[in-house]
Amino acid sequence: MTTANAADLPRDVTCRKAHAFSEGTRLTLTVFAPTAMKVGAKLPTIVMAHGWGGVQAQLRRDAGAFAQDGYLVVTFDYRGWGESDSRIILTKPAPDPMLVTFTAEVRAIREVVDPIDMGTDWLNVLHWVHGEPQCDTDRIGVWGSSMGGGYAIYAAAHDPRVKAVHSQVTGTLYGRETGHSAEARAGATSRARGEAGYPAPAENFRGLRGAPIGSRFADYVPIEDIRARPDVALQVVLSEEEEYLDNEQHGIRACRQHKGPKNLVVIPGISHYDVYGKAWQQVHDLARSWFDRHLKRTA
Repeated sequence: MTTANAADLPRDVTCRKAHAFSEGTRLTLTVFAPTAMKVGAKLPTIVMAHGWGGVQAQLRRDAGAFAQDGYLVVTFDYRGWGESDSRIILTKPAPDPMLVTFTAEVRAIREVVDPIDMGTDWLNVLHWVHGEPQCDTDRIGVWGSSMGGGYAIYAAAHDPRVKAVHSQVTGTLYGRETGHSAEARAGATSRARGEAGYPAPAENFRGLRGAPIGSRFADYVPIEDIRARPDVALQVVLSEEEEYLDNEQHGIRACRQHKGPKNLVVIPGISHYDVYGKAWQQVHDLARSWFDRHLKRTA
């Protein structure tokens, strides 16, 4: 573990770099904590990650503010994004399929969007967090923005140890139609037959950074998965002028059908990216209030 640059953080917050492993690939994490904490103290914990094309470096303001409020906060980069290592594939057949260790030329799968891989990264970071001495494992929340807002719901649906979710400008929650489209199936067939590889790193996709692996959306349906978690506290914060998805069919629908504690906020007059600018304080205060309510113990 190494010390991270804390120059842009509040004075009463520390941060350090750490690593977790997701299906054998090294992920880079940043751990934020309040400076003034008792030795051996356990803190409520928030795991955070960005969405489509985003990296953890963009979350330092949010993470530092949560840590200042008494949380242990862990941000991370997905496999093949930011500071994390990439999944790799052989460019040629292995010299002997029985060998465990050998030298080979490989290609990194970098800056593509695979919702199942990214959801799995969330789950592995949650596993890592449960081994962190400062983490109160009974008080863990997840925070996700944009596509990461969908992944946060996916993580809560698949890890019953998560107690609270804050999902903002929530991305895709139902990928079945995309995953079974003719285009997605054609791409999957080409890759399966070795006729096509993966998209180039950081390929432009409709103005977003990173092309999707379309067929991998077929089994990505957190809007259905979260139904099995009526015990989790779900907050969804959306922009009224959302330009990427139909709010009604994703974030609003997920919140309305949730049977547990929930809060739905649609902020009027803002678009998708305003949650990082003019509406940042309002959205952050909503997240902090939600986590305080569901993760902090009261006397």
